[in-house]
Formats: sequence, C-alpha cells, structure tokens
Amino acid sequence: MQQVLDAVRREVAVIVPPEWNRFPNSFSHIFAGGYAAGYYSYKWAEVLSADAYAAFEEASQSLGSTLDAATGERFWREILAVGGSRPALESFTAFRGRAPQPDALLRHSGMTVIA
Repeated sequence: MQQVLDAVRREVAVIVPPEWNRFPNSFSHIFAGGYAAGYYSYKWAEVLSADAYAAFEEASQSLGSTLDAATGERFWREILAVGGSRPALESFTAFRGRAPQPDALLRHSGMTVIA
C-alpha cells in the first residue's frame, strides 16, 4: 500500500511528504474518526435522490422520456414548493406515495440487476 501511495505522490503531488510519513496508518476518516454519522447522511441523500429520479424513470417506461411533466409537477408540488415547512421524509413520501427505498441507488450503482 505504501509503495503505491509513494509512486502516485511522485507522479502527481505538489509537495511530497517526507519518507517517514505513514499517512495510511493514521487515516481514520470513517471507521474511527467520528465521521460515520456524517457519511451516513450523504448516503441517505443519495438514496432519496436516486429513488426520486426513479419516479421519472418509471413514468418514462410508458412515455419514452424521463421528462414527464406530471411527475415533475408532483415533485415541484410535494417537495420544492413546500420547502422546509414540513419534515423532508413527509415531503418525499407525499411525492413517491411510499417510504424511500434503496433499490434505485443500488441499481444506479450497478449493484443489482435491472429487472
């Protein structure tokens, strides 16, 4: 691992750390650095985003285009227009008609087979 990092640094780093620097041994960003809760919020936002976009994909199956006006109107009415006047989960549920599901994110990430 250190050899790969050293090779990459030689090629692209503006400032190469000293030989004794062992950054990979001290990197604890997610696992021990207290960042896990923040990272979870990013992934949850990705779930919501992919699931919301899936509503447009579902509409496109009958229309042939993800630019479905009715879905866009529902998105505007249930999410954008209400802003922070109600909890985000309530807005999402009003838009999708159900609770968020991770299926679309898994599919968009290539982690499941498209059914």
